[in-house]
Amino acid sequence: MEHKLEFIVYCIEEYKAANHMTGKAIINLFEQYQVIEYIYNYYEALHTTGKQYIINDIKDYIATCQTECRSQRQEEENVSVMG
Repeated sequence: MEHKLEFIVYCIEEYKAANHMTGKAIINLFEQYQVIEYIYNYYEALHTTGKQYIINDIKDYIATCQTECRSQRQEEENVSVMG
């Protein structure tokens, strides 16, 4: 468990540095898209990769979440309009 927590902190710090974000901004972003849970759940695969791969993977994960959120909102709006 301790290794996972250290790895999560590492991922947060590296993503923050790569994207020139503040600590508060990164935590808000990671909470909004449940990135910490994602890192925790995929620790076994992610911790064997390099820094740039991890940063790109997190970026892709967030982009996927944003796309899914937009699609879900559009579906909800369509249902309420038709409702």
